[in-house]
Amino acid sequence: MIVRRLGPADIEAVRDLNALYADAFEDPGTYRRDTPDDTWLARQLAKESIILLVAEIDGSIVGGLTAYILDKLEAARSEIYLYDLAVAETHRRKGVATALIEELQHIAADTGAWAVFVQADYVDPPAIALYTKLGAREEVLHFDLPPRPRG
Repeated sequence: MIVRRLGPADIEAVRDLNALYADAFEDPGTYRRDTPDDTWLARQLAKESIILLVAEIDGSIVGGLTAYILDKLEAARSEIYLYDLAVAETHRRKGVATALIEELQHIAADTGAWAVFVQADYVDPPAIALYTKLGAREEVLHFDLPPRPRG
């Protein structure tokens, strides 16, 4: 298995990763609708603040994660938010997710990030078990606040 970070030339790989997310999260509406064009994807992939990692076996993506570097204002530091993580069903429980997270932790150390943080839903025991194995658990509430147009 190879874990690598995607860059501006990896347009097809990011499309494959989004297809994996659509299947793993059973959410094609989010990950397959309104897909951006190649120019948009290349521009996003060139940003240092966006981290896309994939795990490949024999050239096929079997897992991946999306994370964002968040620069802080209360201290001269950054944190990394692990936003999406998925592994193809046929490759689960084989260390793929752990390898992806460990590479993200290396990137955090390389960039001087203060921490990597991630959220899990109470209804997702495998994710909770994985994150508990790799870090310290905090009990928090998460709220989605919708955008509100002015006027």
